[in-house]
Amino acid sequence: MAQARISRDDLESKFKEVQDGLQGKLDDKKQSLVAIGAGVGVVLLLLFFLLGKRSGKKKTTLVEIRRV
Repeated sequence: MAQARISRDDLESKFKEVQDGLQGKLDDKKQSLVAIGAGVGVVLLLLFFLLGKRSGKKKTTLVEIRRV
């Protein structure tokens, strides 16, 4: 059996097909990934804000000054 030689054009066409397939899948999921990332960022921001607010209340010292 004679094997067909693989040419440079054959390789380039196959790589192009693979790349186009992956790029299409990435474009489809890109918007949902951005939305999920933004949601996670907002949740983390709120969590850090609330934890910092609570921590500040625990360490606050109340000083009362009275005039005599």
